[in-house]
Amino acid sequence: MRKVSKKDVLAALRTSLPIMVTFVVLGIGYGILMQKHGFGPWWSLLSGIIIFSGTVQFISVTMLSGGSVIMAAVTALMVAARHIFFSISMIGRYSSEGKRKWYLFYALCDETYAMLSKDDGPEDVDTGSYRLLVTLFDQSAWVIGSFLGGWIGTLLTFDSTGIDFAMTALFTTVFIQQWIESKNHVPAILGVAATLVCRLLFGRDLFLIPAMVIIITVLMLMRGRIEAPGGDGND
Repeated sequence: MRKVSKKDVLAALRTSLPIMVTFVVLGIGYGILMQKHGFGPWWSLLSGIIIFSGTVQFISVTMLSGGSVIMAAVTALMVAARHIFFSISMIGRYSSEGKRKWYLFYALCDETYAMLSKDDGPEDVDTGSYRLLVTLFDQSAWVIGSFLGGWIGTLLTFDSTGIDFAMTALFTTVFIQQWIESKNHVPAILGVAATLVCRLLFGRDLFLIPAMVIIITVLMLMRGRIEAPGGDGND
């Protein structure tokens, strides 16, 4: 495991830059939202370091401000459970990373996974250093943006309604991109179908957890078929 070189840093930065810009912008929105619900910038900073899941952080703001700590914790567990599958699929790639593999697993968000799960990476760079830097750059951008948003929120007074829709817009874009790039649409169709059915059955406030239970259970049962050669459409 050699030292990180300038070439490694530049390669990782080129990969992470679009994600970093997005994360800073979304993080600012999250920090402002946290401030408007009574949580200062340091709470946003700690949340980005400890939780580091944009979806979970956005949806838990209202719950935490309303005192629904248990509901926030359960919802966070169910929504972030997909990261378990991300980590499992990366065990082989990270097996030679030594102690730093624990950070790589811990900070493996959706966007970082999308970048590092590809078989083809930059040439003439140390793979381990590249993976570490991409992961670190992505999380740092989110943490910095969250803190900045919390700080900006203390200076500005305006109606923050709609800021939380930023994550919805981001995941809609990711969904469309994954649909276009993948030949296997089973996970996407499952997610939409389970969410719609649970929304009708359980209502707006209670649909999320049962929907996630269904999605996770079915994906676990169908994992062999989905991960079979050619199953993800990335031949």
